[in-house]
Amino acid sequence: MERIDKILVHPEFQVYMRRIREQERTRVFCLHGIEHSLDVARIGYIKNLEQGLSFRQDVIYAMALLHDIGRCEEYASGKSHHEAGAELARPILLACGYTEHECAEICDAIGRHKAPSEQARSLATLLYDADKQSRNCFDCPVQEQCYWSEEKKNHTIRY
Repeated sequence: MERIDKILVHPEFQVYMRRIREQERTRVFCLHGIEHSLDVARIGYIKNLEQGLSFRQDVIYAMALLHDIGRCEEYASGKSHHEAGAELARPILLACGYTEHECAEICDAIGRHKAPSEQARSLATLLYDADKQSRNCFDCPVQEQCYWSEEKKNHTIRY
């Protein structure tokens, strides 16, 4: 996937991922590095196939790789990583050959991945579900301290 390779080597993407890695250096909860992003991409693509959705593989991977880049802004200023991520993703996507329409769709999903979308077959719902399914909360030593532990009880994730 040529456009995905471009994202991975894009200087801004690398800077954001490096900042997140440094900011989470002492974090005891789930991390938001490349491993997490690739897990989300793989799960999202599998769900896309299983549900008969028609999203392109490189669109799903781009969305997954970029969905948490706003964490670096959230940690620095408190701005929502969903909102910041959508803003930071756009220039990277355009530089890597994504169309305006694809950018809008991907950035919308990134900006709305905090909660399940009302549109069950949307890119935002696919991202939300894949993001949550990528976490092994059942085996987490700090599960009871995590905000997601409580939040998970209140949402139905479509497996």
